[in-house]
Amino acid sequence: MKDIRAIALDVDGVLTDGGIWWGPNGEEWKRFSFADIMGVSLACKAGLIITLISGEDSPLVDRFAQKFQLTDITKGCRDKGPALRRFAERQHLPLSAICFMGDDVNDMEAQQIAGLSAAPADAHPAVLATATFIAKHKGGNGAVRELVDAILAARQPQLNSPK
Repeated sequence: MKDIRAIALDVDGVLTDGGIWWGPNGEEWKRFSFADIMGVSLACKAGLIITLISGEDSPLVDRFAQKFQLTDITKGCRDKGPALRRFAERQHLPLSAICFMGDDVNDMEAQQIAGLSAAPADAHPAVLATATFIAKHKGGNGAVRELVDAILAARQPQLNSPK
């Protein structure tokens, strides 16, 4: 965990609880946890690169990205493995330095190639079986914060070591 320099997050089921509200006029709403929002904020402040790789092409993904000034996001993506590879290339990072957190079977290819694969507690059983980090919290309920806290804690000795 101490060598992780970027975190790639699925949105629905990871940053949200996977639910969706539709308004009577077709509006779409998603619920984001303030614990996860703080986790993303802490990660950014610590110098970790954060990206969103979402299967949805939702303006709510854009809104979340704008809040944190995330400029490298992928929306409407069904093949998350290749999307993670492209992100790594754009950021000049080895895949081993990237953590991917996903919750369903369409996230597994990205999890398999990432240096650290993570999942919320309520992820699909196949995802849980292959994840190296499983949060105690469910998606949209603090799982991302838990992951960020673990990564930052693993980096602490690195930050305090003599040069």
